Amino acid sequence: CSRPQKVCLCPFLPVHPLKVSTCLYIIQHPAEESRVLRTVPLLAACLPPDKCKILVGRRFNEDRERGCVLLRVENRYLMRYSGPFILLESAIFQVQLKPSISSQYVIRTQPTNTCLSTLECAAVALSIMEKNKSIQETILHPLQALCSFQLQHGAQIHHSKEHLLKNGLYDKPMPKNKRKLRRMELLVNNVKI
Repeated sequence: CSRPQKVCLCPFLPVHPLKVSTCLYIIQHPAEESRVLRTVPLLAACLPPDKCKILVGRRFNEDRERGCVLLRVENRYLMRYSGPFILLESAIFQVQLKPSISSQYVIRTQPTNTCLSTLECAAVALSIMEKNKSIQETILHPLQALCSFQLQHGAQIHHSKEHLLKNGLYDKPMPKNKRKLRRMELLVNNVKI
């Protein structure tokens, strides 16, 4: 896990990579790669290298990524690979699942109460695709340990930006960018973004 011994997550990772038939492609924004407490390395440590491919960048094309097909859907470009796969985007779009699932990644502020980290989305998706609930528990185990270690060493529990705005607890200056300001207004008014 490349973490200091005191907060090593290796005991919380599976002894052997999980056996899955689904190949997971993660599109990661370059800014996310430099974050210290990101979840993608934990996810990659849980899966075989040939089942978890991490692509870092902002722009992709068919020449750069062999087997990639670009699709345009509602003014957004999506990447599609031939064969069975799941595509998750980290920090590019916020992935949301049914509201009954809440994030266990409590040491990082999520935009809304229903947003999950890349690792959490992958855990849910893989457990459904592989029809094996224990996959979700196994993948979430290192995340739970990471959060526990951080909280023991002084980190604070973070509420979503949506929660902070609705309860008047958001202490940062409001954005000047009209698009960002509009998104925050939609969060406060409980409009689905």
